[in-house]
Amino acid sequence: MDKTIGHLAEAVAKIGDSATVMIGGFGGAGSPIELIHALIDRFHATGSPKNLTVVNNNAGNGHVGLAALIEHGMVRKLICSFPRSSDPRVFTEKYLAGEIELELVPQGTLAERIRAGGAGIPAFYTPTAYGTHLADGKVIAEFDGQPYVRERWLKADFALIKAHAGDRHGNLTYSKAARNFNPLMCMAAATTIVQVSRIVEPGEIDPEHVVTPGIFVQGVVEVPDPQQEEVLNRAGAHYP
Repeated sequence: MDKTIGHLAEAVAKIGDSATVMIGGFGGAGSPIELIHALIDRFHATGSPKNLTVVNNNAGNGHVGLAALIEHGMVRKLICSFPRSSDPRVFTEKYLAGEIELELVPQGTLAERIRAGGAGIPAFYTPTAYGTHLADGKVIAEFDGQPYVRERWLKADFALIKAHAGDRHGNLTYSKAARNFNPLMCMAAATTIVQVSRIVEPGEIDPEHVVTPGIFVQGVVEVPDPQQEEVLNRAGAHYP
């Protein structure tokens, strides 16, 4: 099945109001800037999507990418590990004004909740966060004399992902640390949309090098020269 999509606008066209969207990346590494910006363009053209729940490692930086998504009022709730990153002014202002909700999740727990969502595991136990406010209201159980907190899986309606190369069937490879949360999010979303630096023909990627099999991918769009969040922020960029 050919999963290629010709345009960024088409790639994000089915994301609707109140959707839960996982966005890959660790800071700027592996962040699908072009897909995020295409979603902002759609919002300005149609008024949708809005009231999104976004799952990401952080809260965005500067005025591009995820930060721009938040700045334009499209995000109702953010689930992340690091809301205070290098330049989180947009999220901070929205949060202090009561315009966005935050669910804070320790990073390892966030990764495992996403992995569990993709693996079909509805809950698991971890010692992380025991004895803190993050454990309030959660089930606590003891195993081998140690207390553990029960955490629920995380799943999404959509995942926006950045990979290095992908074939027309959706098989993906990543570039070094830009892999981060992306493969887990591919598995945990009902619909995974991927921007890749180049699309190749089936068979051109060595099967031993495939990180995400195409079964977890619904659409691939080529972005030959992807932008980097840190570069945009050093230039003082605002989107749009």
